[in-house]
Amino acid sequence: MDQRIIDLYDDFTHGGMNRRTFLDRLAALVGSAAGATAILPILQNNYAHAQTVQENDPRITTQMVDIPGAQGLKGYLAKPATGTDLPAVIVIHENRGLNPHIKDVTRRMATEGFLALGVDYLSPMGGTPADEDKGREMIGQLKQPDVISYGKAAVDYLQQHPDSNGNVGAVGFCWGGGAVNTLAVNEPDLKAGVAYYGRQPDPDDVGKIQAPLMHHYASLDERINAGIQAFETAMKQAGKTLELHMYEGVNHAFNNDTNAARYDKEAADLAWQRTVAFFKKHLT
Repeated sequence: MDQRIIDLYDDFTHGGMNRRTFLDRLAALVGSAAGATAILPILQNNYAHAQTVQENDPRITTQMVDIPGAQGLKGYLAKPATGTDLPAVIVIHENRGLNPHIKDVTRRMATEGFLALGVDYLSPMGGTPADEDKGREMIGQLKQPDVISYGKAAVDYLQQHPDSNGNVGAVGFCWGGGAVNTLAVNEPDLKAGVAYYGRQPDPDDVGKIQAPLMHHYASLDERINAGIQAFETAMKQAGKTLELHMYEGVNHAFNNDTNAARYDKEAADLAWQRTVAFFKKHLT
């Protein structure tokens, strides 16, 4: 697909324009309104593919849970069907909320032997809506203190869960990657953080980071990649642990297998293997 189309969609999904403007610009790129309508489903997520691990997979159990410490906060808890003393991982969604894809990622994490909690950061506002545009609008209304408090509440919940070994990490994607980095700055009990193409913390805040971090980036993601160098330099100067991986020739959201335009299986599989190994190293 023409990279200009993917860049345009990325700009739209991250608040750079409204839907009408996006569709007008898309039509100009592809030559007609009909062409824009035809290509739109390829750009959007198709949650029919969000079943890498089925809800009824016998290896795991799942349920929605209330997370104490933040009024109305809920999460999707997935864990191995048997076993206790489990390392725990918070899974933080993109800027659409806790959608079927992120629930699937949470189930995948459980099949790797982790107590996994997909937090719905929109649940105190009524929950993740089916309309993705509405979800992005709600994400934009979240205040940073609330994002921090929700993440800290999730850490506390997993630390105290009877099936947990007390070690909690976090993985996030896009907006969620930025939320993982923010949590690392503000939660000293976080034991490991993995951010997929997420916005980096302010370099001035790296002294507050205690957890080892792993960052996955897409080489074509100029918007997010602009902050890498300053953050990486600050982490090195502060003696902090940062494993940084750049995946060549792929786009922002390359891990999202419900998005045909941006998913890259090779990069996604490698990043996942690295993520699981990183958590097993630091949480078990």
